[in-house]
Amino acid sequence: MSFSDTVGATPLIELRALSRELGRRILGKAEFLNPGGSVKDRAARGMVDDAETRGALKPGGTIVEGTAGNTGIALALVADERGYTCVICIPDDQSPEKIDLLRVCGADVRVIPAVAFTNPENYYHVARRIAEAMPGAFWANQFENTANRRAHELTTGPEIWEQTGGRIDAFVAAAGTGGTVAGTSIALKARNDKILTVLCDPMGSSLYNYVNNGKLEPEGDSDLEGIGIKRLTANFEGAPIDRAIRATDAQAIEMAHWLLGHEGIFVGGSSGLNVFGAVQIAKELPEGSTVVTILCDGGQRYLSRIFNDAWLREQGFTQT
Repeated sequence: MSFSDTVGATPLIELRALSRELGRRILGKAEFLNPGGSVKDRAARGMVDDAETRGALKPGGTIVEGTAGNTGIALALVADERGYTCVICIPDDQSPEKIDLLRVCGADVRVIPAVAFTNPENYYHVARRIAEAMPGAFWANQFENTANRRAHELTTGPEIWEQTGGRIDAFVAAAGTGGTVAGTSIALKARNDKILTVLCDPMGSSLYNYVNNGKLEPEGDSDLEGIGIKRLTANFEGAPIDRAIRATDAQAIEMAHWLLGHEGIFVGGSSGLNVFGAVQIAKELPEGSTVVTILCDGGQRYLSRIFNDAWLREQGFTQT
């Protein structure tokens, strides 16, 4: 089996301590157990497969992407497997662990000053320009490339349905590109349209207000990495999301620490956000209900951030 062959088919873990406390089953799709360590392995494989099929990526070519880290790591590993080179643009406000890991995986890493999306020097636009100027380059464009969403529609959603035996009452997840929550929701709704699909959005993102009020209006701010967005992407557009809830960084980080201390599960801040959201929705459902969420990546990528006491104090997070 190759790297690509081992992406997916991740276990669905029952968060037993939470489930006992709530009287509802909380299940986490263990995407941190993918070979590249995150849920983005699915999107990376899907986008590269699609590009090869379309002829947009040919032998000896280069994969270019702008990313907060995990998609870049996954693309670099797929590039290693298939003989491509890989150029990754990453904003300088992301964890040093992810930047180091990108280099270890063989990517040509361009660390870009973090600026707003509207600024032409934003890492997304820099990656696009690099790809346009480079012969034989494929710009993965994970935000607008719906092969991302389709990967989850074809794999993540069906796996959750099969692993629960169709006994699922709600699915809760956050959005970065929107591919995971949208594709998974599409697959689950196709099998049972009564499944409640919920977006859990961090502060600073616009999607909470978009889903609930039809307006892209951000409120507050967030330091969580790779999650939340202020614009509507092609991957999220048209997603069958029933409603949106919101969580603060403190709530997400506290949950990530709680999961480590009570469930033995070491995951990052986006997973903490997802589980926090799943708990909120579970409380609204009848006893015995089943809520599924995504455990996006491992906590090792955030040792200098959300699992670092000095960083937590600097950010004003005094209790975790």
